[in-house]
Amino acid sequence: MLEHLFGSKTRYKMLRTFFREPAKIFYVRELTRALETQINAVRRELALLLEAGIVVETDVQQQTGVEANTRKKYYKLNTASLLYPELQSLLIKDVMMSEQEFLQELEQKGGDIQLILVCGMFMGVQDAPSDLFIVGQIKERAMTKLISDYERELGSPIRYTFMTEQEFADRRHIMDRFVFSMFETKHVKAVNKLGL
Repeated sequence: MLEHLFGSKTRYKMLRTFFREPAKIFYVRELTRALETQINAVRRELALLLEAGIVVETDVQQQTGVEANTRKKYYKLNTASLLYPELQSLLIKDVMMSEQEFLQELEQKGGDIQLILVCGMFMGVQDAPSDLFIVGQIKERAMTKLISDYERELGSPIRYTFMTEQEFADRRHIMDRFVFSMFETKHVKAVNKLGL
């Protein structure tokens, strides 16, 4: 939806990439690979974002203390920009909407889903054992495709776990450490037909 507002899919994807890691420094080829787009499109959008003051060119040597390739131009998000809080708010809302759509798709196309726990990176917890915990009669091929498509959209891998209801019940009964750790970490039950 926001790519229409921004007028360019590449610009939208680039902004999402910069806002996902506001302190990270990127170079052009790195962005080209991450966005899976042409280098000229990346350069054009970077020029527009530089002109708007949303992104700034930076000296990596100054930032990291490491000898950098002087021919590479490095860019980072300008967190001091007046537009920063507004864009951040828009992109956060967009991510929330896309997560909601993704979870609805998982429930509708992924089989007879009884439980979906959303945790890990979705909740800002990096040390969670998994990002998605899904229980039910799962159409594994369809589910894996939906997750890999969303990984591509997000630009980062999603750690996920599938279990049948029987395996979940058995592991819960023996107080399996992994299952209990999923419930102990910060999470949201996106689907809960098991009454947990």
